[in-house]
Amino acid sequence: LFVATLTYDTLRFEYEDFPETKEPVWILGRRYSVCTEKEEILLDVTSRLWFTYRKNFPAIGGTGPTSDTGWGCMLRCGQMIFAQALVCRHLGRDWRWIKGKKQMGNYFSVLNAFIDKKDSYYSIHQIAQMGVGEGKSIGQWYGPNTVAQVLKKLATFDTWSSLAVHIAMDNTVVMEEIRRLCQSNLPCAGAAACPALESDVLCNGYPEEAGVRERLCLWKPLVLLIPLRLGLTEINEAYIETLKHCFMMPQSLGVIGGKPNSAHYFIGYVGEELIYLDPHTTQPAVEPSDSGCLPDESFHCQHPPCRMSIAELDPSIAVGFFCNTEEDFNDWCQQIKKLSLVRGALPMFELVERQPSHFSNPDVLNLTPDSSDADRLERFFDSEDEDFEILSL
Repeated sequence: LFVATLTYDTLRFEYEDFPETKEPVWILGRRYSVCTEKEEILLDVTSRLWFTYRKNFPAIGGTGPTSDTGWGCMLRCGQMIFAQALVCRHLGRDWRWIKGKKQMGNYFSVLNAFIDKKDSYYSIHQIAQMGVGEGKSIGQWYGPNTVAQVLKKLATFDTWSSLAVHIAMDNTVVMEEIRRLCQSNLPCAGAAACPALESDVLCNGYPEEAGVRERLCLWKPLVLLIPLRLGLTEINEAYIETLKHCFMMPQSLGVIGGKPNSAHYFIGYVGEELIYLDPHTTQPAVEPSDSGCLPDESFHCQHPPCRMSIAELDPSIAVGFFCNTEEDFNDWCQQIKKLSLVRGALPMFELVERQPSHFSNPDVLNLTPDSSDADRLERFFDSEDEDFEILSL
């Protein structure tokens, strides 16, 4: 396994700018023109939370690794796709990060949920230790399905965000199950229900406290993750148009995947190239200062993003979507149904109203696969297993 240990300073000189093209650029549901909106494109990319390898953080589990270089790339990609869900939840898709500009308190609450320490909701420590229950030892490489399962478990402790996380298995999204999950009619954090107001803008430091107001939620915001395999050893060309359309949807959270043993967070495409954030950069761990301020510049990619040919994508991926309201989910369902009418686009997954009879478990909604199922799913979904077996699901 090749271990990348480039620094941020060397990386900023090694990326090509966007090509001069008339093809539209799609970034997480937003359409741009390179000719007239290049600055807007780069600002949108820079505003995504960028999680990379880190070194010298507190030892995982007290005695474990103090760096995730060489093994944590998929974990970092899982953090990035989930961070995008939290940004949409608490700040809104149109929020932008500008270097040196004061940020909302909610922004720092989101960022602190991913800081490399044991008590952060989605830290490398929490993901690695929770992964043990999914059959992954600390320091072992994850596949897209494993990191999705772990993030779903961790989200149950994040009462501030109060998310409904659904992982659609067997290439099937069951609308009835999602509605049952999201229409739970449970109390949730009112502060998380909408972006912070201007009055919540704080100095560039750690927020004193995230205010929580109880209210009744008719719809829990949905994070939908769909692990997929789009071919045997390489992506089937018939899925490419469908994959592109996923980046065009306003509900898009992007895609985690990459190449064998080298994970990336894909946020869009231009022409026949995918646009992605690369976690393979080792940076020092960041800790809040004594005053509570959190240096945040290293969590934003301030150089042009990476690109790669769609044809080079490993077929094992997980696609993500965020539906803040029931209307968002209904709109997403309509868009998926329309995709079946796109000429030359092979559906990547099936959208059904009710649970198909071939599902072996009567309620897959709240269950994690047992050990035998987990092994079976890892052989099927994890790209690091080169000798995978095609299974009849």
